Amino acid sequence: MRFVIAAAIAATGVVVLAGCTTMTKEQCLVGAWGEKGYQDGLSGYRPSRLDDHAQACAKYGAAPNPSAYLSAREDGLRTYCTWESGFRQGRQGNSYGGVCSPAEERDFLPAYEDGRRIYVVEQAVSSAESALNSAISRIESREDKLEAKQRELRQEGLTDEQRERIRDRIREVRGELQDARRDARRAEEELRYAEIEARAVIGAIGGRYGVW
Repeated sequence: MRFVIAAAIAATGVVVLAGCTTMTKEQCLVGAWGEKGYQDGLSGYRPSRLDDHAQACAKYGAAPNPSAYLSAREDGLRTYCTWESGFRQGRQGNSYGGVCSPAEERDFLPAYEDGRRIYVVEQAVSSAESALNSAISRIESREDKLEAKQRELRQEGLTDEQRERIRDRIREVRGELQDARRDARRAEEELRYAEIEARAVIGAIGGRYGVW
């Protein structure tokens, strides 16, 4: 269980905002700086995001309008820097770039951390489910291989050397099958504990945000 939770926590360290695309050619040419600024504020981007857009638009010969962009970004931030948005951002696993004022953070950050806690336990459940599905797939694959090799061994006209090679492979496949079944049992246990932890966390804080 500790491994699954740790993996989920590590995954939350990914800076999601950095993976977003910047302005399109059409946006650059029509000068959609206010529209882009508002969306960036709504997404919690820092002011330095404007530099990325300027670089993207430079190849089209379009220059930014900083005043329009930054004014609209402030409008977007007013919606972003709320406890509702904070909880949503945390639960989605998004990073927080420190863009809200200290007064806004008093509401934003506690909700963000609550959302983050739910995100972590839900990721742990997802990781355990993925591990279990992978183990089940390996079991099915090894069972098919074992059956095929056993049929091959029953064929007529095989030399002693061929039969021994087939028997060696059957032993290998049986070992792989045993490993896969052991992994499946471990994954089932991890999933059970992850689900218990998720229910506990969501039960403790989810009611404040309409999550059950």
